Amino acid sequence: MKIVCKFFLVIALAMLSNFSFAQNKAGSMSKQTTLCNPVNLSYRFCLDTPSRREAADPTMVVFKGEYYLFASKSGGYFHSTDLINWDLITTKDLPLEHYAPTAVVMNDTLYFMASAPAPVKIYKTADPKSGNWQVANAAFPIGMIDPDLYVDDDGKLFFYYGCSDINPLYGVELDPITLNPIGKPIAIMNSNKEVNGWERKGDYNDAPGRPWIEGAWMTKYKGKYYLQYAGPGTEYKSYSDGVYIADQPLGPFTIAVNNPFSYRPEGFIASAGHSSTFQDKYGNYLRISTMTISQKHMFERRLGIFPAFFDKDGELHTYTGFGDFPYTIPTKKITTADEIFPGWMLLSYKKPVQVSSELPGHPKAFAADEEIRSYWSATTGNKGEWITMDLQQECTVNAVQVNYAENETTLFGRSDEMYYQYLLEYSTDNKNWTIAEDKTQNKTDVPHDYIEFKKAIKARYIRLTNHHVPSGTFALAGLRVFGNAGGKVPAAIEQFTLTRSEKDRCVATVNWTATPGAVGYNIRYGTAKDKLYQTYQVLGTDSVTIKSLNSSQQYFFTIDCFNENGVTKGKEIKELN
Repeated sequence: MKIVCKFFLVIALAMLSNFSFAQNKAGSMSKQTTLCNPVNLSYRFCLDTPSRREAADPTMVVFKGEYYLFASKSGGYFHSTDLINWDLITTKDLPLEHYAPTAVVMNDTLYFMASAPAPVKIYKTADPKSGNWQVANAAFPIGMIDPDLYVDDDGKLFFYYGCSDINPLYGVELDPITLNPIGKPIAIMNSNKEVNGWERKGDYNDAPGRPWIEGAWMTKYKGKYYLQYAGPGTEYKSYSDGVYIADQPLGPFTIAVNNPFSYRPEGFIASAGHSSTFQDKYGNYLRISTMTISQKHMFERRLGIFPAFFDKDGELHTYTGFGDFPYTIPTKKITTADEIFPGWMLLSYKKPVQVSSELPGHPKAFAADEEIRSYWSATTGNKGEWITMDLQQECTVNAVQVNYAENETTLFGRSDEMYYQYLLEYSTDNKNWTIAEDKTQNKTDVPHDYIEFKKAIKARYIRLTNHHVPSGTFALAGLRVFGNAGGKVPAAIEQFTLTRSEKDRCVATVNWTATPGAVGYNIRYGTAKDKLYQTYQVLGTDSVTIKSLNSSQQYFFTIDCFNENGVTKGKEIKELN
């Protein structure tokens, strides 16, 4: 009996020791409260070559108080209770290889459909967690791409669809019982790139050709119907969403004045198009959007979540400023994006890095260049490959985002090897190291792992050591560090100039005098002085040309500047006629 008691005492002491280590280990995780785009989902590897990950064209719905996310080519759908932690639900009942799925809640039942030629099947379930679905309509007669199902307040069901560089978006009412059309589809809107600069193709809206108009999504607010759409093409940084407004579900629709209302042309990861707008548990509007990489393949994409708002005049706008910096997931009703910005600034931009090895064409500097389309790669994927970043001064560090790149991968679909293992450490002298996060035993897929520290750490050096990658080499598109350097915020911009092109009024150039110590600038603009809803973020420059304006509109501009210590709002607002 003494031997048994002694055995359990040893086990208990060992468990207590491990518990104490976990509690005392610097940087140990608490309940995560913030999110950093791109969302850290288990993005599936596509089934065709080249080996790459993808998720796009998202639909988010709230069903019985929980979130369900459907996205193209994901091999399942995702479930969450808090928008931070996600689990994958697999099923053989749904056509998960079809693009642009949509879902809608109607009478305590969740309905699903995806892009397909006619006849199309519509599915339903009362228990999406089970993965069990039934066919609700076996022969829906409209073949299409990018469907959207919308249930109005009065129970009427509507269907919107379209994806073309020629044809418009369409809408039609459906019978809520049979789920078949009532009447003929109505053409709702199409592109007008001569007037709408944001509808022009190219990363910077400067390429020829007609845009792809797609991704319909309907939202109702205070009796008005907001038809959202995407363009000019999913592979571009300029991929964004516009909106039309009507008094009836099928129009007639009038284009809103603040388009594109969801726009993110620059940043570590760009674009905010083909989205779905939803309300969280607290009544806040959020949008989940497609974000582009589009290097290995034009459909290499990720997802991002952004806050959205309706102003006092009913104008819908999406906040994408600092759109890939950490922000707090709301736990109450908010009225501005400032309420959820924790003020953790980017500390890693262009910081010196040292690495264990370097693959030609993928130099170490690419791990800190704030561009997801470029990446550093070690020569192997072996355990022990490492990268060390020098923040060049001791900083307060609140969070780290580890963005893996799929270099030389050979995976297709999902695999038991789809997980990453690493050791994250920090130091003040590059000699003595403390563990910030130990994921050497991790067995989950974390391609954009985001580590929010329970308690901020003091560090000058950050080191990441590889223990396992699913396939290919140990490669990072970005080792991103957030916190505060403890210095002064930059002075406000004293002067800037606006020049609108005489040949093309969709184009305007903004020039300013660089502020000493500034890392980057947020050019904020809009159609009124109190409606500067659009943001164009740049790093390390004093000029930008914006080619996404409406040629017939007047605009107002200001420039905020930021560094590793905080943000200074612009003092002056200038008019652009």
